[in-house]
Amino acid sequence: MAELVDVTTDNVGDLGFFCYKSKPKSPGYRRKLAWLGDRFAEGLRLKLLMIDGRSKGFIEYIPGEWAWRAVYAKDYLVIHCIWVIGQSKGKGFGRALLDACVEDARTSGAAGVAMVTSRGNWVAGEGLFQSQGFQLIDETPAPFGLAVCRFGTAPPPRFPVNWRARAEACGDGLTVFRSDQCPYLDDACSTIADAGVARGIPVRFIELESADQVREQSPSPYGLFGIVYRGNLLSYHYLGAKEIDKRLDAFGAPTAGPG
Repeated sequence: MAELVDVTTDNVGDLGFFCYKSKPKSPGYRRKLAWLGDRFAEGLRLKLLMIDGRSKGFIEYIPGEWAWRAVYAKDYLVIHCIWVIGQSKGKGFGRALLDACVEDARTSGAAGVAMVTSRGNWVAGEGLFQSQGFQLIDETPAPFGLAVCRFGTAPPPRFPVNWRARAEACGDGLTVFRSDQCPYLDDACSTIADAGVARGIPVRFIELESADQVREQSPSPYGLFGIVYRGNLLSYHYLGAKEIDKRLDAFGAPTAGPG
């Protein structure tokens, strides 16, 4: 039996938030849990796809003014994440999660729903959204698109346009933007820190602490995480040690520390 269950401040301690549920004592899990507590007060909604009592997917969304994505989407709901795993894929559950969000937007009087999509990793592609009537209304030079379902004539959401300037403002060395939205980011940050030490590259971490900061500073539309090296976006998502090395080599980074 499949059902969608709303996660709230009252039950998140029992239900969790899908990701990292097997490691509730880890720093990443605890940071995400605290982050959710603040976001629920801003209107965040989190729905779990439960099948026979086990979570197999989820959708997380929030009013655009409070969205942790680098997108201007006032009056819209913005989907942070939508995910269905394993054998539950391809059975219409992703569509059910998306339909629940769209219905919530209509009921609440929002102007529509928006989602940052990607042709790369860690972010949903535009296929599901286009099949449900969303339109791709904006793109960036990176693999990102902005899929939107509009209900009326309100101005459509849009991306910022100063991506290059944001990356170049980071200066030399490695700059890592991180937030507490994703519980996997503690491991990601440790891996990039180790890579910097091994190569003798200074690493600076910038904590993203508000939706406004994400919109104005994030080096990519994904918002919650980004790695910049010498003015170039190295990645917007978690990288393993070998992949970090490959990308640093591609930008001519030193291969070993001094001495």
